[in-house]
Amino acid sequence: MLKTTLKTISILAAALFTTFTCDAQTYRLPSAHQAEHSDLIAKQENIGNQISVQDTQDFLDNLFKEEEEPELDIYLEGWNSRSVNAYAGMEVPDMKEINVSNFAMPCPGYVTSPYGYRPRFRREHKGVDLKLQTGDTVYAAFDGRIRLTNFEKKGYGYYVIMRHTNGLETVYGHLSKFLVDEDQDVKAGDPIALGGNTGRSFGSHLHFETRYMGIPINPAAIFDFANQTVHTDTYTFDKNNYKKARNYDPAANSEYARQYQATHPTRPAASSSGKSSSKGSSTYTIRKGDTLGRIASRNGVTVRQLCKLNGLTTKSTLSPGKKLRLR
Repeated sequence: MLKTTLKTISILAAALFTTFTCDAQTYRLPSAHQAEHSDLIAKQENIGNQISVQDTQDFLDNLFKEEEEPELDIYLEGWNSRSVNAYAGMEVPDMKEINVSNFAMPCPGYVTSPYGYRPRFRREHKGVDLKLQTGDTVYAAFDGRIRLTNFEKKGYGYYVIMRHTNGLETVYGHLSKFLVDEDQDVKAGDPIALGGNTGRSFGSHLHFETRYMGIPINPAAIFDFANQTVHTDTYTFDKNNYKKARNYDPAANSEYARQYQATHPTRPAASSSGKSSSKGSSTYTIRKGDTLGRIASRNGVTVRQLCKLNGLTTKSTLSPGKKLRLR
């Protein structure tokens, strides 16, 4: 009896195990659930169709495109040109606002010859001449990079061209020595050269130009030389009036010249006749092409003094051969 009972229990246990094992192996999802799951998988898109490696690279390449473009524009267009105007043939916008707030005066001298047409040479004077003596330091007007250092025997003499981060280029002519190299980064106010009397020059001075895309702007439209500052923090380039000065006042320049001469003793310099001229000379013989400003700067006096001593005005005609009192 006991043996029969144990056999029966063993048979039932085996059958029960077989049933559970079979159920686990043959288990299937309900048909409705299985169909819904299949539909869900079928509607999903391949992620490879949404984001590709190339799309990601293109996005990263364009992420900082706007920050990179200004530097390329500044130091690429015409950068290797050996000409003063590196933008010849390029289209220039009618108007452009230029930030000139971070500036330095190229030298502390007063204006000895303004921008504009020169009858004597029958051509435009594309910058201003600033008083200095040979060996005086010349400074970068704005932040930027040196594009060109060169020599021109019948023109600028030794000269430097600098391209600035604000889009301008400045030209410094009649130098005696370079203090920078081409492609060198320079900050506003850094020394870049020593002043001189090289090239087509009739006395030590700095020829200073400000250009936008090759177009020579009147420096007095940007700088107030009599007050050693800029007129405003921004200058608006306009094709219709870039030749015009702003608040140009000959009387203010003459007064500044007087102050400058009081603090910058002059050294003997060659006169237009080729003879040495000293501060002690009492007269000067006018030569063809002379102006009151030029005579004053060469002889250590002001235009106001010349006018007062000789009964002249700033508009008086100077006759070659006539003598002027200097003191």
